[in-house]
Amino acid sequence: MYVHGRDMKIFTANANPALAKEMASILGLPLGESKVTTFSDGEIAVNIGESVRGFDVFVVQSTSAPVNNNLMELLIMIDAFKRASAGRVTAVVPYFGYSRQDRKSKARDPISAKLVADMISTAGADRILTMDLHSPQIQGFFGIPVDDLQGMSILAPHFKDRFENRLDEMICVSPDLGSVTRARNFSERVGIGLAIIDKRRKKANTSEIMNIIGDVKDKTVIIVDDMIDTAGTLCNAAAAVIEKGGAKEVYAAATHGVLSGDAVEKIEKSYLKEVILLNTIAVPDEKISSKLSFITVSGVFAQAVERIYTDKPISPLFN
Repeated sequence: MYVHGRDMKIFTANANPALAKEMASILGLPLGESKVTTFSDGEIAVNIGESVRGFDVFVVQSTSAPVNNNLMELLIMIDAFKRASAGRVTAVVPYFGYSRQDRKSKARDPISAKLVADMISTAGADRILTMDLHSPQIQGFFGIPVDDLQGMSILAPHFKDRFENRLDEMICVSPDLGSVTRARNFSERVGIGLAIIDKRRKKANTSEIMNIIGDVKDKTVIIVDDMIDTAGTLCNAAAAVIEKGGAKEVYAAATHGVLSGDAVEKIEKSYLKEVILLNTIAVPDEKISSKLSFITVSGVFAQAVERIYTDKPISPLFN
């Protein structure tokens, strides 16, 4: 793929420069010259090393851990480009932090996802390109266009090709009721059955498995979710399908590998045979595990950037 470089530039902050570099390479462009550092008191400093006047600028930055630092880097870079007279600024946010705080679950709760959306818009972004927002309604929090790519368009073909001779032995499992739509989408794309785990959450980041809706006995299970954070839900689900459901083996697939706390240790000790993640979040070396595998999203994001740049529809990328 090649895009004429005269009118378009891709920049990155510190969250996922490797992904940005892959995207730029696919598009046949050099990565824009920029530097994001911090002052001694922790304030973020941004320096753009080349002219962006009139250019279509794409800023690649996941708002993953450290969430607040990465969010501020994104906001300040957007502001810098707008003040430098960029023609259009698209925030490419493969992982959108704060997306789980999308509603008031009890009195006096904030809706932080809406606040972050307002901040990005106020900073000057003209468009958002992201992947698998935790809740689709977050698109409505923005007053600017939002393109929400689907991780299943990458994960489903991977499993279909890898297990093409064993699909009749496999079943997709949703780890909770909230992920049923995503799991159904995956199961239909791969051509396998669907089961659901009904759970009761006692408090944040903990859950108790209650029941398995569907037959997983002697099946190879694929647990599908949008993200893996502490891995508590995932590992409990894996234990449930093996111990209660009688499944033969269990894999997991997710778009975002948040992997906070001791998530990797839990995965290592679990029944999970392998966890396949997309590289929307850069996972540090100390969290790399033999059970974790990664598929790059650079290709689909590069195609989306090219389509935005040339004013073509994004919808074909969902298939």
